[in-house]
Amino acid sequence: MKVELGAKNCLYPLPTTLVGALVDEKPNYITIAHVGIMEPGSVSLGMGKLHYTNIGIKANKTFSVNIPSTKMIKETDYCGLVSGKNKNKADMFKTFYGKLQTAPMIEQCSINMECELVKTVDFSTHDIFIGRVAATHCNEEVLTDGEVDFEKVQPILFVMNDRSYWSLGKKFAQAWNIGKELNK
Repeated sequence: MKVELGAKNCLYPLPTTLVGALVDEKPNYITIAHVGIMEPGSVSLGMGKLHYTNIGIKANKTFSVNIPSTKMIKETDYCGLVSGKNKNKADMFKTFYGKLQTAPMIEQCSINMECELVKTVDFSTHDIFIGRVAATHCNEEVLTDGEVDFEKVQPILFVMNDRSYWSLGKKFAQAWNIGKELNK
């Protein structure tokens, strides 16, 4: 039997990321799980309008998306609890820059994407930042046959319903292959 939940968004879990931007020429990071893929070469971020990091994204027209591992759970959660207005969260990380030069990235995260801001969509409480991925950086040790192996990355997943963190399970099928037998 189905139970009506109302207008509840159940597209969780989502990957938990650390979004980086320069604010007043200093690197700042914020925890964001409301991320999405607009098309293969772009990402979207849903960020509350009051976040300090938004200032840097709007000013520089760049940002980074860093994927922390489950080993970074304390730092990741902390970056979502404390504002960059009050604390220099970048002190917890080794920051590096790529070709955009204004999208700070975190060395300790095994995957980093530097993005150019393409568009900002204005919602009543949130800014939706849409960015084109300009470059992706990845630690060699999380690659298998030249592809990112998410079992090695061990990303943190977030579920808003009960505000919990989850880890990734195992791969159980190969997309675009498993359904072929239904097409006979």
